[in-house]
This record gives sequence, C-alpha cells and structure tokens, in this order.
Amino acid sequence: MDMNSYEQQEQTDLTWQKPRHRQRRRGIYLVPGFLTAANMLCGFYAVLSTLSGGTAELDNAAKAIGIAVLFDSADGWVARATSSSSEFGKQFDSLADVISFGVAPAFLAFAWGVRGMLQSSAGPARHVYQLGWLVSFVFVICCAWRLARFNVHGMAPGGSRYFIGMPTPAAAGMVAATVHAFKTPLDDWRWAIGWLALVAALAALMTSTIRHYSFKDIPWTRRQPSVAIVLIAMLGAAIFYYSEIVLLLIASTYAILGITLHIVRAVRHRMISRPA
Repeated sequence: MDMNSYEQQEQTDLTWQKPRHRQRRRGIYLVPGFLTAANMLCGFYAVLSTLSGGTAELDNAAKAIGIAVLFDSADGWVARATSSSSEFGKQFDSLADVISFGVAPAFLAFAWGVRGMLQSSAGPARHVYQLGWLVSFVFVICCAWRLARFNVHGMAPGGSRYFIGMPTPAAAGMVAATVHAFKTPLDDWRWAIGWLALVAALAALMTSTIRHYSFKDIPWTRRQPSVAIVLIAMLGAAIFYYSEIVLLLIASTYAILGITLHIVRAVRHRMISRPA
C-alpha cells in the first residue's frame, strides 16, 4: 500500500471513529438518571392525585412529594459519591425538580387550601379562591427562579455548607407536611388566607438570600459514633409511627432555623460594624 492510500485509509478510520466518540460522550450516568426519573415520577403522580380531589388522594399526593425529596437527595449523594456528576444530569435534575417541587406542591396547596372556597357563596371566599391560583402560580415561578439561580451561581460563597435561599425540596416539603398532618381540606376562607400567606412566604424564601444549611459537609461515608445509628433508627421509627407530627416539625424547624440564623448573623454584623 502506497503512502497516499495509507493516508486515505487513516482518514476514513478517523471519520468512522468520531461519531462513536461523540455517541459515548452523549451518554448519561444510569443510577443518578434513574433516581432523577423516579423523582419526576413522584411529582407527576402527586399532580394526578391532586386532580382527583379526595382527602385520601391529597394525602397520597403529599406522601409522593415527600418520597420525591428522598429521591432528589439520593440523586445528589450518589452523583457526588461516584463522581458521576455531569452538566446534563444537573439540568435534568432541575427540570424534574420544577415538576416535583414546583408544580406538584402548587397544585396541592391550591386544592387543599383554596379549592373548597369555590363552593361557598360568600363574597370573601370568592376573592380568596381567585387569590389562591395567583399565589400558587407565584410559587411555581419562584421555584423555577431558585433552580435557575442555583445552576448559575451554585452554593453560598465559602464552601458547600449553605444554600442561598430555601431549597425547593424544603419548601415543597413544608407544603406536603402540612397537608399530611391536617389532611382535611380547608373550607373556611379565614384559614385559607393564612394558608396562602404561608405558601407566599415559602415562595419568597426560595428567592431570598437567606442561607439554609445543606448537610453536604457531613461525612456520611466515614465512621460515625454508634449513637448516631441509634438516633437515626429512632428518627425513622418516629416518622413511621407519627409521621404527621414528626415530618411537620422537621419541615418547620428547618425553615425557622434558617430565618433565625439569618437574623442572628445580621445582628452580629451590625454590632461588629458599629463604631466604638
């Protein structure tokens, strides 16, 4: 074979190899991708259950959102532990979160707290119903805003200990925990106003600059004291037997703790910067 024929054959081989190389790069990591798809499935199921409208269906929707939170946490943990993070997986996870922690809790918040106002003939109830779909839509917008900001800016400066703004799973978990705890949908417009105020506050927290602890600095893969296993087992048993109270306490404590620490940091900063 002469030199020209050899060069032509080599170029042909490279031409056939390039598409294969691109095809390998377009692949995704299966385990994190599966967990993200499971997260999305839970959100989709929560929307369908909410549309059914019954008390049991609304409770099932709240449980599905709670399970989606677990899948979302497992997704990130597996990706970091196996070094399988990718830009595609990051965007795919954000799209799944919009469904599970934006659309699904917004539907649930509207159906549980406001939809019953449509059957009331009172004037304030009608206005609360109209306000309900607006607040629910704002919740979805703030969720998408929070996810987009995280994809661009990432964690709070100084490491991975804190999120900027309330994480979307925490905000959705607060809505789901409340519905799961009280179950019976609201039928009084006065309580509905308080509920909408809570949903609006969660939406504002997602877009705020208040830092919330991420739990990413905990060395889960290292050896821990034996008492940690006992505490985790006790927490699991408490959630299993008293899920209504325990999950609501966990969600409320996480939200209040972030606000409290923000106030403490602000006061400390003002005292330090005050001239002597």
